[in-house]
Amino acid sequence: MPRFTVHVRDEWLTVPCRDLSCTVQWLGLEALKRYIKNKPDNGGIGSVQETSFYVRRCQGQGLLDADDTLEDTLEDNDFVEIVIKGETMSPDLISPHLDGSHFYSKYQEPVEYISMDGKGLTTTDLVNLGKGLYKIKLTADAESKVKQAREHVDNIVKDHKVVYGITTGFGKFSQTIIPNNKLIELQENVIRSCSAGVGKPLSPERSRMLLALRINVLAKGYSGISLDTLHQMIEAFNASCLSYVPEKGTVGASGDLAPLSHLALGLMGEGKMWSPKSGWADAKYVLEAHGLKPISLKPKEGLALINGTQMITSLGSEAVERALAIARQADIIAALTLEVLKGTTKAFDSDIHELRPHPGQKEVSFRFRSLLDSDHHPSEIAESHRFCDRVQDAYTLRCCPQVHGVVNDTIAFVKNIIDTEINSATDNPMVFAERGVTLSGGNFHGEYPAKALDYLAIGVHELAAISERRIERLCNPSLSELPAFLVCEGGLNSGFMIAHCTAASLVSENKVLCHPSSVDSLSTSAATEDHVSMGGWAARKALKVVEHVEQVLSIELLAACQGIEFLRPLRTTTPLEKVYDLVRSVAKPWIKDRFMAPDIEAVHKLLLDQKVWKAVHPYIEKFRLDLTPESDCARFP
Repeated sequence: MPRFTVHVRDEWLTVPCRDLSCTVQWLGLEALKRYIKNKPDNGGIGSVQETSFYVRRCQGQGLLDADDTLEDTLEDNDFVEIVIKGETMSPDLISPHLDGSHFYSKYQEPVEYISMDGKGLTTTDLVNLGKGLYKIKLTADAESKVKQAREHVDNIVKDHKVVYGITTGFGKFSQTIIPNNKLIELQENVIRSCSAGVGKPLSPERSRMLLALRINVLAKGYSGISLDTLHQMIEAFNASCLSYVPEKGTVGASGDLAPLSHLALGLMGEGKMWSPKSGWADAKYVLEAHGLKPISLKPKEGLALINGTQMITSLGSEAVERALAIARQADIIAALTLEVLKGTTKAFDSDIHELRPHPGQKEVSFRFRSLLDSDHHPSEIAESHRFCDRVQDAYTLRCCPQVHGVVNDTIAFVKNIIDTEINSATDNPMVFAERGVTLSGGNFHGEYPAKALDYLAIGVHELAAISERRIERLCNPSLSELPAFLVCEGGLNSGFMIAHCTAASLVSENKVLCHPSSVDSLSTSAATEDHVSMGGWAARKALKVVEHVEQVLSIELLAACQGIEFLRPLRTTTPLEKVYDLVRSVAKPWIKDRFMAPDIEAVHKLLLDQKVWKAVHPYIEKFRLDLTPESDCARFP
């Protein structure tokens, strides 16, 4: 029988419907009848028939017409809310602002799978899992290892052995032995008590990443989780049932306890969950609507779900992938700015960079040559000043290989650490089934990803710092030979004056965000956990720094394309003209002042989608193929 999950004030109700020709109005009345049924005062509602209300979807908050039939407007197990007129919509259902989330408005269930064994996941894989591009399944080898570890845990319980986290309390209570009839309660209690996070929830994409990464770690077979429970986690992931996980609360040692506990809490049918069908709703109803049952924890499983660095590492994976994407595109944007400012390409000569052969520096200089080389891509702009008397350019142009280069090398260093962390067992205790032992250690400590992500923030910020200075050169007529602030009728129009201020403000914010969080430590858990990594904040601020870098470079790209307008009819190189055309497909030339923020946002999206990189990447690779082996560097990893 079809049924609908209905939210009335602070309660969720299931309303079955035998006849889908009934109207939305009928559904609302039936839900109100059920709501007041067990209320001593009818919940303050007089006559249900005389109560005025409206009905809206939980996901997207779209209003439903009371006279429409359920068959025409809703699907089986849809989630709706009844709002009594004069009352406000439940704050539980008002979508919070979620960074980086588009709420899957066009979500399509994936058909491809990633096989997990805890060994081969990459940052790229994890970000794609977060985007909902794949489902998950376990390899046969992973299933076998999970079973063996679980058998060892079951034997510990059966033999009444004293093992931390299985038959004892946690942290300061590690000396407290728990009787067998309380072991399940012990695991449930640790999830509930550790679900103490605060702040905005992770976006659905980031919650998906967190769940996927925890599944990958458990698939290694050293956590002692049962195969049934792991399969239930995978089913929830594949159905996109995602727990409400507040972004703040982890100190990054003894694992990311608070966020991972919130992740587990939803899987237990408690707290809130999100799915494309329901939006935010009580977890038990979201699971039920997708034909799933809440997880029932067994001994050791609560600890297995929450002990690890997956919050730091999943957010760090996104930061690394976005940093890699913007670093590539920063070279292209800087090359376009150099053309507009009529700079020289002599500083990118390969012989110069062979004398200081850092991989990143060599690759950035190569990219500049591939985009600006006159033999491959003649530039009318470059030809127009070929015989000028300028000897060299400002550092913000001339030193791009050295400045952008170390950013590339920093990203490569951090990516290596994060890729290792993704496929590491970070539980405590660790179950070594083949040895027949359970060992306590410290793999849950987040110092590795915390330090790496602090380093990433410091490194990638420099792309924004140098970009802001190039924007200044573009906007300043004494430096650019272009109209002030890149606009005609200056004074009447202000052009890019405040866009440059925006860039400057973002760079200034980054200077504060680049202060390392991992230099701090506060003792917790009654001095049992007396040194922590603060890696959760390292990951979150690294993401914010990367976002600011993307936005600053969006402004530079807009400014450089505007500069091109004042050099027409001269044309730049073929690949850079492709970039210009791409920008003009979303932002028209600046003839007179207009609302600028949408243009910045549109170009930012081009960078997020890596369209600037995709537009010129074929030209870069063709240039690489045309070189003799002796004349240039190998491909940058």
